[in-house]
Amino acid sequence: MEAPARDVDLTAGAVVDFWGAVRGLEDGRQIDGIQYEAHRAMAEHQLGLVAEEAVKKFRLEQVIVHHRIGFVGTGEASLFLRVGAEHRAAGFEASQWIVDELKRRAPIWKRPKFKIDNRPAEEGEQRQVHAGVAPRRGRRLPLRR
Repeated sequence: MEAPARDVDLTAGAVVDFWGAVRGLEDGRQIDGIQYEAHRAMAEHQLGLVAEEAVKKFRLEQVIVHHRIGFVGTGEASLFLRVGAEHRAAGFEASQWIVDELKRRAPIWKRPKFKIDNRPAEEGEQRQVHAGVAPRRGRRLPLRR
């Protein structure tokens, strides 16, 4: 996954990029990566709501979010977030708030692929995670595969 190179709002004095990478361990066990699944329409809707709330709450100039769906290997990014704000404090605070809200609200689930038995996690081992699309001044961005 690559960051949108030219998607920086020039009115923002601070641009904060966050990359969420797949760790090599899940619950203390080694993994090859994570299989992400989503209820796409609901994830897009929830992410849009989170982004709109963040723009108002932190007076942001820009919010861009990409979350990969499908298999993401260890060391690869599953989430990219760019926040443009007038000042750095609001940018950092908004970034943390957005990721926390996405994890709480977006209907995307992860299934780790464990190295030992090379099988996906059992149903009970799934957890809800962050994902979706975000508007940037009315524009919607698609979920990425």
